[in-house]
Amino acid sequence: MSQGQDGTTSPDSPVTPGTGSASGSTTVETLLREPGLPPSESRILLSHVLGWSRTQLITRDREPLAPDAVAVYRGLHARRVAGEPIAYLTGTREFFGLTFAVSPSVLIPRPETELLVELALARLEGCASPRVLDLGTGSGAIALAIAHSRPDAQLTALDRSPDALRVATGNAQQLGLASRVRFLESDWYGALAADEAPAPFDMIVSNPPYIVAGDEHLSQGDLRFEPADALTDHADGLAALRIIVAGAVSRLKPGGWLLCEHGYHQAADVRALCDAAGFLDVFSERDLAGIERTTGGRRA
Repeated sequence: MSQGQDGTTSPDSPVTPGTGSASGSTTVETLLREPGLPPSESRILLSHVLGWSRTQLITRDREPLAPDAVAVYRGLHARRVAGEPIAYLTGTREFFGLTFAVSPSVLIPRPETELLVELALARLEGCASPRVLDLGTGSGAIALAIAHSRPDAQLTALDRSPDALRVATGNAQQLGLASRVRFLESDWYGALAADEAPAPFDMIVSNPPYIVAGDEHLSQGDLRFEPADALTDHADGLAALRIIVAGAVSRLKPGGWLLCEHGYHQAADVRALCDAAGFLDVFSERDLAGIERTTGGRRA
């Protein structure tokens, strides 16, 4: 993560709070009263800067803080008020019970994508030593969540962004999963070895760019700061999904599953793509908000 706005220290490293008189009366309590952010977000930033737990923020809320810690917090506070995502400011996001490093090079893992992992794990039950392909891996969240939950699985994770792959590789190493996840720089299926065994995968999963070009949401909220190429296909929202569905049949073992996340209004279109490609048991699953979020099918 980059330096704080005052340029004194990196917010990736918690700043040691001080107790000297130079810190004056600035405390957690006084910082939480400053306007601009909900207290819950201020606590997240303070916990990150100070290296304190939520409990410590409560029990030590009147302890004077070092000036550099206060300066770094206020820099992050200002950036958050300007709209920058919390996950990019702290450099981490929790997904499927695991902590992932994130940067502006990758999408921020979202709770609704956990549905894709849950559906994948359910369909891998009874499949010994499964081989899974993750297309457009980003931070590696989907592939690594599956690998963590299935210690016998071997994952191949593709992304065309070298910066994203560096983040994903770091996450694999941090989670102790590097030996079971192979990362390749690839534009969808392009980097898969031509001499690789036919139909090598038991499952293909993907959370591809599916926002329609020019969609107003791209200029709102966190999406303003996330990599555009990971959000939109710069077309009708189905361009990447067409490539994924069309290429999946020849790379799945008989009975293997394809599972894709998509937009709130795209389920019927993705089901039609799967039907046209010859998939069986095509279905769409709703997320906790009641939105058809994931669609999949099984190779005949």
